[in-house]
Amino acid sequence: MSTWTPLESNPEVLTKYIHKLGVSPSWSVTDVIGLDDDVLAFLPRPVKAIILLFPISDAYEKHRAEEHERIKTAAEEEKYPEDLFYMRQFTHNACGTVALIHSVANNKDIEIAPGVLKNFLEKCATLSAEERGQALEKDKDFTEDHQTLAQEGQTDASAYETVIHHFIALVNKENTLYELDGRKSYPISHGKTSDETFVKDAAEVCRKFMARDPEDLRFTVLALAATQD
Repeated sequence: MSTWTPLESNPEVLTKYIHKLGVSPSWSVTDVIGLDDDVLAFLPRPVKAIILLFPISDAYEKHRAEEHERIKTAAEEEKYPEDLFYMRQFTHNACGTVALIHSVANNKDIEIAPGVLKNFLEKCATLSAEERGQALEKDKDFTEDHQTLAQEGQTDASAYETVIHHFIALVNKENTLYELDGRKSYPISHGKTSDETFVKDAAEVCRKFMARDPEDLRFTVLALAATQD
């Protein structure tokens, strides 16, 4: 498994990254400073994805293992939307990039110019989740762009091998809220949602992550949303 320098949860750096990959300047990554309804109301609209950065704690790993056993059979039989783009993560510290790919690829109305991301999505269109993860690991252009932006935002690049945080994406696909995490074997359905309720529904999922580690403050929530003028 190859190792990348991890991305920081810096909205400016992540926005610069997605634009470098070819995402339209009409879209940006922004901080979600709170999960209460009155705070969420101030987010620029529309919000296309919520990105959560959280600590990989013992409590979370226990939950992940139990969740896998609980949903394994059902997930193998579940019919996901044909165009739900999901990929595994096989590159160490690539979770930020994987979360951004999941966020953009599952919103067809986000324009992507020819370049690294568009080429990757076209190449991976018919591949399995595992094959997509392997393709990212071998993609020299993606590796170069990731490393460039990660080094720009990194406060201590020398410590990157001990990172214990993880990025995931939450998206609305055909009115179902999906958690897309490259460390998991399947997309995780969190039930029904809608364009109108997606932000609140995704915030509730984030709260559940936080409730598993109530003493830990190392959570960051971001949104992929319309760029503010």
